[in-house]
Amino acid sequence: MEQPTLDLSLDAATLTARLVDIPSPSGQEKALADAVESALRALPHLTVDRYGNNVVARTNLGRPERVVLAGHLDTVPIADNVPSRLDEDGVLWGCGTCDMKSGVAVQLRIAATVPEPNRDLTFVFYDQEEVAAHLNGLGHVAEARPDWLDGDFAVLLEPSDAEVEGGCQGTLRVLLRTEGERAHSARSWMGSNAIHAAAPILERLAAYRPRRAVIDGLEYREGLNAVGIEGGVATNVIPDSCTVTVNFRYAPDRSEEEAVAHVREVFADCGVAEFTVADHTGGALPGLSHPAAAAFMEAVGGRALPKFGWTDVSRFSALGVPAVNYGPGASLLAHKRDERVLASRINHCEDRLRAWLTS
Repeated sequence: MEQPTLDLSLDAATLTARLVDIPSPSGQEKALADAVESALRALPHLTVDRYGNNVVARTNLGRPERVVLAGHLDTVPIADNVPSRLDEDGVLWGCGTCDMKSGVAVQLRIAATVPEPNRDLTFVFYDQEEVAAHLNGLGHVAEARPDWLDGDFAVLLEPSDAEVEGGCQGTLRVLLRTEGERAHSARSWMGSNAIHAAAPILERLAAYRPRRAVIDGLEYREGLNAVGIEGGVATNVIPDSCTVTVNFRYAPDRSEEEAVAHVREVFADCGVAEFTVADHTGGALPGLSHPAAAAFMEAVGGRALPKFGWTDVSRFSALGVPAVNYGPGASLLAHKRDERVLASRINHCEDRLRAWLTS
């Protein structure tokens, strides 16, 4: 099979279409990573490294500040939405147009067309963001070569409707198990129903009033919700076990330890027999007070918004690098069969980033 190539002289919208036409669902990013690496190695002003299917390119101009531009190469599974299609209204359709090959196209265009930026730049293209956290390529790079991610400020080009979204929420998933005693349902008094024992957990959730936290002028809205419940043995058996899965989305001013402690406190007297942390990733502070962030906001315009949800800005935050989300895609269209993006918005994001990095 012929190796796909990328022409970085194309405008960002056309380049997005080319990226979409190189399928890269999670775990199948090699062809795209090869094309990205090859295109970047042709640029003499960049140093290029690779770790697995993760490609990192850097300028080394001795600038007093370094900015990281990062984006993932993978998409969710294709749903009859490849190849790409540009309609008469200037809307580009296809898997990854929104999340986040349009952002990757902007990165590549900046890498190719800004050889002498006012800040040193690091470009990070990584794999497997759309799947389990332990597979995440940015996490692998952070663990194996954290020096490749050094920087004073980072921009993750995740879909944000071309608005700056500061930081991200943390996400904690816990399993709350209640216990009972099995019995024949015709003689239920001989047992104890574990599903009924979960009622205090559900009542506590229904009465819970989530906190709102204002950080750097951005209001983050927390949420504590049941997202699953499992119990039952057979239709004629009183169940002896029930598990309620609870997801806590929390503001980035809480540490991971504080988030777990808060959830434990909420359910402390609800008859929980076993409390298990199933999955947990901390949030990231907005970082908007950093001088680079202020200059970035001035260049791109608009207003800063809080990020509702989790993104890899959290990984940069853990490395001590303040980060924001800024990308051309619309977050509400991510992962949809009819995923799409305005071509003009892709070019707009490229223009705004260029203005910031050359003024």
